Amino acid sequence: MRPLSRACKVFVMGRPSWDQYFMTITRQVAERSTCLRAKVGAVIVRDRSILATGYNGAPAGMPHCSEVGCLLYETHTPDGEVEQNCWRTIHAEINAIAQAARNGAMIRDADIYVTHSPCVHCLKVLVNSGMRAVFYGEAYKLHTIAELVAAAGIRLVRVEPLPGGD
Repeated sequence: MRPLSRACKVFVMGRPSWDQYFMTITRQVAERSTCLRAKVGAVIVRDRSILATGYNGAPAGMPHCSEVGCLLYETHTPDGEVEQNCWRTIHAEINAIAQAARNGAMIRDADIYVTHSPCVHCLKVLVNSGMRAVFYGEAYKLHTIAELVAAAGIRLVRVEPLPGGD
């Protein structure tokens, strides 16, 4: 076997981890988002194979927020914080689960990569779907899901961005 050239060694040493690889794909999936407030993507993976993807936006065939605006409403967290949500938008995690169901992909014991940590509602669905772990890029209201993460035994892992990029 021939030794690697210096240029090749640099490339191999700079190779992204599997987690970074899937997070890069997740960010690309998020670019399809039609939400005006945040672009979120999700990729469900088992054994280093992608089972389904999803991004936040309106249900299929319905007008998108990017076309007709958001339908915002306010709720209160148990701590009394006011949150704004959109009636029209389905979160990326739910869209990925729906795609898996539509295509007959079993997702029990899979992992999900998400551009942002999940909201409490998505986390509950991920737990009930049998996900082993949630890998995320950006923290989003982690304090609202900490108790559920601990009780459910699901792993929540932040994936560091690639050096000098992302």
